[in-house]
Order: sequence, then C-alpha cells, then structure tokens
Amino acid sequence: MKKKIVYCGLAADILHEGHINLLKFASKYGQVTVGLLTDKAIAGYKKFPHLDYKQRLSVIENIKYVDKVIPQTTLDYSENLNLLKPDFVVHGDDWRTGPQSKIRKKVISELKKWSGKLIEKEYTKNISSSKIKEKIRKVGTTPDLRRAKLKRLLEAKQLVRVLECHNPLTGLIVENVNVQKIGQLNEFDCMWSSSLTDSVSRGMPDNQSVDYSTRINGVIDTFNVTTKPMIFDIDNGGQLEHLPHVVKKLERAGVSAIIMEDKIGLKKNSLFSDQTGVQQDNIRDFCQKIIKSKEAAISDDFMVISRIESLILGKSVNDALKRAVAYSKAGTDCIMIHSKDDNPKTIFQFAKKFLKTQYSRPLVAVPSTYSKTREKDLIKNGFNIVIYANQLLRSSYNSMMKTAHTILKNERAYECEKNISSVKNIIELIK
Repeated sequence: MKKKIVYCGLAADILHEGHINLLKFASKYGQVTVGLLTDKAIAGYKKFPHLDYKQRLSVIENIKYVDKVIPQTTLDYSENLNLLKPDFVVHGDDWRTGPQSKIRKKVISELKKWSGKLIEKEYTKNISSSKIKEKIRKVGTTPDLRRAKLKRLLEAKQLVRVLECHNPLTGLIVENVNVQKIGQLNEFDCMWSSSLTDSVSRGMPDNQSVDYSTRINGVIDTFNVTTKPMIFDIDNGGQLEHLPHVVKKLERAGVSAIIMEDKIGLKKNSLFSDQTGVQQDNIRDFCQKIIKSKEAAISDDFMVISRIESLILGKSVNDALKRAVAYSKAGTDCIMIHSKDDNPKTIFQFAKKFLKTQYSRPLVAVPSTYSKTREKDLIKNGFNIVIYANQLLRSSYNSMMKTAHTILKNERAYECEKNISSVKNIIELIK
C-alpha cells in the first residue's frame, strides 16, 4: 500500500523541541516532506534568519522523522502543494490567528482540490523561536556570521535597508527598532558607519581628521552590543599602500563591506554646494584601489562598494556610466551612484543605462537630499540597497539643542521632561 504524503512548512532557523514534536506527530500520518522556507521567504514577515538556507537544510534533512526536504520560496504554500498534492498538511495550531491566518485559509482551499486535509497539532507551550533568538542576540554573534549576512540579505530581499549609527547606542537603535504591519515586518537590516557622523559626533570636521584606527575602535564598541552587519564609509581609502591594512582590520572585526569614493585629495563633503577644488580620481588609479581592496580581503563575503561622484561634480550620466563599467571590470561588488539633487531623476537615468550593460552590479542609493523618494520607487528602478546616512545624528542634535535651551530658559529641567526619555527607559535599554 502506497504511503500517504504529509507536508510541513518550516522556517526552522532555531530548531527546538516544538519542531521535533511536530515532525514526530506528522510522521504518524505518512512520509514527511518538509517545505523549508528560503531566506527570501522568511525575510518578508519576520526577522532575518540566523542560519542560512544550506545550514538549516543540513539539520532538517538529518532528522529521522523527515523523508524529504524541498525549498518553499514564499510564505504561500500553493506552489509546493500543487506540485506534491499531499494527503495531509500538518501545522501547529498557532497560525489560526495573526498574520499567517490568511495563509492557513489558502492551504485549506488548495487541499480541497484533491480531498487533502489540514491537521493541526497543539502548539508546544513555553517554547518560542523568537525568545530563543533573543537570547542568542544577547549572547552576540561572530565576525564571520556578521560579515556574511549582508550578502545573504542582498540575495533574499528586494531592498536592504541601512541606517547610520555613530556609537553603540545608535547601533542598538538599528538593532532593535521595527514596525509591524499586517503580514510584514519592517526593520533596518544593516548599520552604516559614516565618516561624517563619526567625525561630527567627536566634534571634528568631516575631512578625515578622525583616523581609521579611532573609527575602527568605535566599530568594535558597537559590535560588542549588536549582531547586525555593517557597511563602513572609508572615504577615498587613503594611500594605496595603506589600504590593504585597513581592509584587513575591518574584515577581521566583522565589517561586511566598505564604500570607497572616487575622489582624491583632502576630503570635502559631497553635500556642500561648493565643490571648488575637489578632484575626481582617474579611472585607472581608482580601479587599482578596488583591486587592492579585493586582494586584501580573505573572505569572499567581504564586499567593496564603489561610490561614483560624477553627478556631485557636475559631470554627465555617461561619465558616471563609463566609471561604473570600469569599476565593475576591476571587481567591485556594488555601485553607489551619489547625487545631491532634490529628486532621483538623474540616478534613475543612470540605473536604467547601467543595468542594461553586461557589467551591471547591485546599486546603492543614499537619499539624503532626495528624501521624498519612496523605497518602492528605488526598487522599481533597480536599486538594491538604501542607506539613510545621517538621520540619527541630525535628529539627536536638534533634540539636544531644544532640551538645552528649555533648561536655560526655565532654570530647571521639568519643562523638558515630556519630550525626553525617562531615566528608567535609558537604564532598562542597557542591562
């Protein structure tokens, strides 16, 4: 007699007693096929998985109750159900309410086509993947796991969302802040170590006055209390001879990528309206910096992102395109096209042309001046990473100035209390 087919959809990022109980229960009804959710499927509705698909697969396929594992590429079960036409789908009863209730209804509808049945097992009490993940987050991560996460995010998400952090406290904001929507979790995927905010937060001008060693020490302090990946703003990379040493230090610390700009000489912030005296590097020399950076990195997970300043310096889209193609040939992993326009029209023109070439790479946008641009429009125009590069520092300065003025004006602190965090909140933030 042919054995019945049983289907279980699992994320199984952190395998626990509840998963084993479910699979053991499912095996009583027939041969168990697990639809293991891909990173992409998970990323749309909950926190990005700690382990990648291959790591999770190697665990699940070795569980004795499992006969077969196939990828489930979306939260929707329909594709796999129509492929297998299982006799049963087994799931915990925790999805009857909440964001997965719609998926449950669709599963029931699909099963009716071939008289399949949904069987729901009582959810194992007092255990939660989310709580286990939170404990793991508090323990921390390793440089290798952190470094690899950015590439995984690029493969799994339509748009990787990055927020500036300039100290461990702002790193904790990037780590913890999220917005729950129906069937969707919005959070920041990655931290951005900006030379602008690093410098200004130390009371220094944004002209590379703060040396790399100081900045890297700050990164390590932030890494001590966070687990998310980081992109490091390396300005123009400095002297070619010194660049490999900086790359190695950043890679060892666990940084996922550097962004290097194609300008030379004393740095002048690109958002200044007056760019007089600023020079762009020649293509050949900048390509050498890309090559040196890639050669210095040991891990394939470490990325070099090339920042093109052509539009900042009043040059054409075609000049930027020429540079993008050359930088891609030299081995860059992504292209950041920088602009200080108040709209994204020109960067979208660039993206349209560049993505048609055989040398296209993932694109990075930094909408500091064209802040009205929505993420969905960046996605539509082919961008893969968005960096909110300085908003936390700008908001903190504005708030602190108001608080200081209020105290001076009223000669006491009471009037500012309603607009600031309580002492209790600050104490509880860092335990």
